[in-house]
Amino acid sequence: MRIRYLGTAAAEGWPALFCQCEACRKAASLGGKNIRTRAQAVIDEKILMDFGPDTYLHMLQQGLDLPSIQTVLITHSHQDHCYPHELLLRGEPYAHGDLGVLTVYGCAEVKAKYDEAAGQNDSSNFEQVVRFEEVHEFMPFETAEGYLVTPLLARHNPQEKCLIYLVEKDGKTIFYGHDSGIYPEETWEYLTGKKIDLVSFDCTNVLHPDGNYHMGIPAALQARERFISIGICSEQTQYVISHFSHNGILMHDEIKAVGDRENLLTAWDGFYVDI
Repeated sequence: MRIRYLGTAAAEGWPALFCQCEACRKAASLGGKNIRTRAQAVIDEKILMDFGPDTYLHMLQQGLDLPSIQTVLITHSHQDHCYPHELLLRGEPYAHGDLGVLTVYGCAEVKAKYDEAAGQNDSSNFEQVVRFEEVHEFMPFETAEGYLVTPLLARHNPQEKCLIYLVEKDGKTIFYGHDSGIYPEETWEYLTGKKIDLVSFDCTNVLHPDGNYHMGIPAALQARERFISIGICSEQTQYVISHFSHNGILMHDEIKAVGDRENLLTAWDGFYVDI
């Protein structure tokens, strides 16, 4: 399996919209890996993780083959992860070609946002090329491509059942943990007995120790210790940090230096890992 990080920033992007802080000025000046679009990833070029406002940009800049995608897993309804109005453009007359069905998976709050967008549809075949499936925590399902996906509970927004995902195929497992603080006990209990090959950590807080609604490197290390202690992860498991906020201040090379010391891979827009 391969996970490719299309975007690696938090909601505001980095440099952030409208921001004049030193971290944004410095990122803009340095360029390169310091320029981060809103968080999104793709597994094996088949399973799209979230559908935010930078999806079109990722198609242009990162070579994302959107017409071929059949599955989107949405973690929660916040706009940087769920921007369903652009799904309307998969139908005629906005898109032409022999498009298959794109299935979008998400919780009840994501469904409400999707339904609101779908209510503005003026395409003749939208319902033939896009459909929504509501999912529930700890209830696995199989995608059209044969991946086993399990939604897990995140700790992010108390008003919503935000999800993180376990994605399994051919004996390999990816744990995608965006957006979340250190995971609820129900999630730890469900994971017991699993074997995970790659963990993707939320790192919004960078070096800040708070692990309630987002994580940073200290919370990621705390979670990794528990993964290892209950036997979910092994010496071969890889750990990635992504979803960075400008409020974390550090530039890419500074974050990477800390990550390298802690055996954490620091993602950037275009970064990928094979397992």
